[in-house]
Amino acid sequence: MTTISIVAETNDTFKVEVRTHGTVTSHKVTIPTGFPTAVGCANVAPEELIRSSFEFLLEHEPATSILRRFSLDQISDYFADYPVEIGRRFEQLS
Repeated sequence: MTTISIVAETNDTFKVEVRTHGTVTSHKVTIPTGFPTAVGCANVAPEELIRSSFEFLLEHEPATSILRRFSLDQISDYFADYPVEIGRRFEQLS
């Protein structure tokens, strides 16, 4: 089972801890200004956007491969389908 814990450090920076299969990883994640709107998630709480983004990442790679510090807009540098997919996950809220 995987647990994702998210704690806000500032309005746009969050500490994320992923516990999966006995492994714990820590990450510092920022949400750039305007990013939620750009991906169709303007009405999504920041913590939910981060949680869903980590779920997306964990579908593509193990937690130990996720960068320790990154901005959500960097995910598309590695996974081109991220912006469209993350928007789809929240379509009903738009």
